Amino acid sequence: MITLDRITTDPGQMNGQPCLRGMRLTVRRVLEIAALYPDSTERKQEFPELEDEDVRQALHYAALHLPDQIISLSGDALVA
Repeated sequence: MITLDRITTDPGQMNGQPCLRGMRLTVRRVLEIAALYPDSTERKQEFPELEDEDVRQALHYAALHLPDQIISLSGDALVA
């Protein structure tokens, strides 16, 4: 079982969005950063506060919370 101990939520911070380690860095933003900086060395230069384990847990959290559906290229959504 994977522990998501770095994912935190606080209704008083970032409107209760899931964040990393109590920082004002949302899971969504971490996913954007991981997509923009796939090279961890470059990512660490731009975001030194973001650790590899933060990215791993953010990706896992997102995968757990995505709806299980298939979306066609035409935009029609079908539930799988």
